[in-house]
Amino acid sequence: QVQLVESGGGLVQPGGSLRLSCAVSGMSFSFYHMAWYRQAPGKQRDVVATITNTGSTKYPDSVKGRFTISRDNAKNTVYLQMSSLKPEDTAVYYCNHPTGTYSWGQGTQVTVSS
Repeated sequence: QVQLVESGGGLVQPGGSLRLSCAVSGMSFSFYHMAWYRQAPGKQRDVVATITNTGSTKYPDSVKGRFTISRDNAKNTVYLQMSSLKPEDTAVYYCNHPTGTYSWGQGTQVTVSS
């Protein structure tokens, strides 16, 4: 059974940075594409970054140039480096397959506020 455990969220001021981590277990991590999602209150869950099993990345325009997804296959972990954070980045952040195949973890709250 695949388990996804997100961590690293917190309260940060506008313009600040955070690095999120997602520890993955129960699957052959290095073979699979991964993604970070976010869900703000009252809104749908959206993808903010994807990374293929070979390390190719993709971002929506809303975060391009500010967010960077990476992976460490030796640690079965995917990361999301976020910089130049804006209040509109406030959300619960989750990792999963780009199709949302696996059971969702608890997510990690990111709050951008002064």
